Amino acid sequence: MGLLRTIIRGKRQSNTQAPKVSKHQDPKPLSTDLDKNVADLQSLLTLSPELITRRLLIKSTGERATLMYLDSLSDKMAINNDVLRPLMHYTVETDEPLIEHIVTVGCIKQATDLAQVELAVLEGCSVLFVEDKATAELFYTHGWPQRAIEDPQMEASLKGAHQGFVETDCQNIALVRRYIQNRELKIKETRVGRRGMTRISILYLADVVNPEVLQELSDRIDRIDTDAILSSGELEEFIEDNPYSPFPQFTTTERPDSVASQILQGRLAIVIDKSPEVLIGPANFAMFFQSIDDYSVRWQVSTFIRILRFMAFFITIFLPAFYIAATTYNFEVIPLRLLLSIGQSRAVVPFPPILEALIMELTLEMLKEAGIRLPSPIGQTVGIVGAIVIGQATVQAGFVSNIMVIVVSLTGLASFIIPNNDMSAAIRLIRFPMMMIAFFYGLLGVGIGMLVLLGHLIALESLGTPYFSPFSPVRFADWKDSFLRLPIWKMNMRPLSTRAVQSRKQAPKRGE
Repeated sequence: MGLLRTIIRGKRQSNTQAPKVSKHQDPKPLSTDLDKNVADLQSLLTLSPELITRRLLIKSTGERATLMYLDSLSDKMAINNDVLRPLMHYTVETDEPLIEHIVTVGCIKQATDLAQVELAVLEGCSVLFVEDKATAELFYTHGWPQRAIEDPQMEASLKGAHQGFVETDCQNIALVRRYIQNRELKIKETRVGRRGMTRISILYLADVVNPEVLQELSDRIDRIDTDAILSSGELEEFIEDNPYSPFPQFTTTERPDSVASQILQGRLAIVIDKSPEVLIGPANFAMFFQSIDDYSVRWQVSTFIRILRFMAFFITIFLPAFYIAATTYNFEVIPLRLLLSIGQSRAVVPFPPILEALIMELTLEMLKEAGIRLPSPIGQTVGIVGAIVIGQATVQAGFVSNIMVIVVSLTGLASFIIPNNDMSAAIRLIRFPMMMIAFFYGLLGVGIGMLVLLGHLIALESLGTPYFSPFSPVRFADWKDSFLRLPIWKMNMRPLSTRAVQSRKQAPKRGE
């Protein structure tokens, strides 16, 4: 933690300007009247009992001053030791002593209007108003509650790093800088929201990223007009290309090593303050079936696992639909012995296959949701015991057949193989309309549904780049890291889908 704080402070010290305010706020210049500035800030932050107003006399200059900060968001020890004590007890031997010469805070900025001061205080800064000066000194003495860096909860890794993002953007950026220690790693910062004023940072490699993609993303973020952005999911809905598609068009991750890997490929990472997830774009379909562990194991094993994931995609969407179509209309596609077994199992079931499938699929979704919302020990018990008890009880009661329990179990298991939770949720949602199409039109409807789904994926874009690349448009060079995973030393070019201006990332052959 000490190292991260050092990196963060070093980053902040390079910026000498006050934080930018929202474009919706009208700037009000500060006055040279000390009491008026204090009264104006107090009027803006009424009914805030944690607002501390400390009047003092600067020993070096003999000037009256007032220090203001929010007690709940500031580091009181830093304020006492690095701000108040030097100002009140130290004397600087110079003709024109400045505040920077007296206090020992690492980062100091100046504000010239009241909106900047208000924002700084709400972010955890302490603000110093000095008599007869129309500027305010902003001391970075943040001390808000935050949790320690821990292992990512949603993206566990067997051989990768065990550090995950937290809710503070400065720490998240520091974690990424630990992986990419290069001057070309740039950060473009902006703020979104009329009330929340959420800080959003775009991370990229300046000599690699496509400037058109960067400009497109920046324009979309600048056009957002809302009260506040509270999570990465809210921001994603504002900036995605097709808001009506169930498929995620930005990938999210809690892992700094995953973010660093995508930035090195020429993509953009969006860090949202107060969110432990980072958005990455432009995304393509194959990205959602990749895991950071794929690059830590043998490439043959990684390729086999990726093929399993793509098979799970088709099983989750089409297996229940195929069962409904085959048992309702297209008996001829089922082998005779299997057909007899299915008929015997369904002899006591009073419901048609579609209703039988909907009952079991909705029950599976409810069990999954209950397992997530309940405390961990109880949730695991409910998930396992509930599935066994409900499955066996429904079969014995004659509500569903044994074959349907097997189909639903395989579908649920396949959906859990998908490493990205957003893509897994989209796939589970799509299987329901696919089941309805199968019930009305049989295997013909399943085929039509597959074509519609394929056409939708081909038409999708992410930040103006093809979503279904490298399959459409076909880019064989990118197949090295799609449903296959060839050796690392063979992937010497960045993906074409990123439109990176610097395509080569390593030597063309191993050892060169």
